[in-house]
Amino acid sequence: MQPPQVHGQPPGHAGDWLRRYKDVPSHEQQRALQNDPQFRRLPPAHQQMLEQRLQHFSNLPPQQQQRVLNRMETWEHLTPDQKQQARQVFGQMRELPPDRRRMVTTAVRDLRSMPPQQRERIIDSERFKGLFTPQEREMLRGATRLPLAPPEATEQPPQE
Repeated sequence: MQPPQVHGQPPGHAGDWLRRYKDVPSHEQQRALQNDPQFRRLPPAHQQMLEQRLQHFSNLPPQQQQRVLNRMETWEHLTPDQKQQARQVFGQMRELPPDRRRMVTTAVRDLRSMPPQQRERIIDSERFKGLFTPQEREMLRGATRLPLAPPEATEQPPQE
């Protein structure tokens, strides 16, 4: 939720702004955002989108806020190719019907806790061939190869 960097200014650390203001009352967060020089340089539509994201973030329980901050931190350290791969894999997952998306997401979470060779064996196993389509198994393979934040029990695919 950090306001985007303005050209010519040094980049900040992903999530710094949110970390600084996450425990501040909502009206003070809004005031801080309105007074942020980078925020003020953004087009009005982008400002409105960031205000909505801040409001959503502020309404999350602390554990979910931390998960968002962890994802931002992880995203910041991905290479451009890894970011593109993540967008592609999770974009495909969003296109799945809800029940299939849940199955694939659960499998990704479970597979990410395993060593890479074991993951590949399981993805290529007869059991997984029976449970998942070839396209879903490629999504699993792609998602588990990304260096993402540690999995959590109720994790959903990352959103950008």
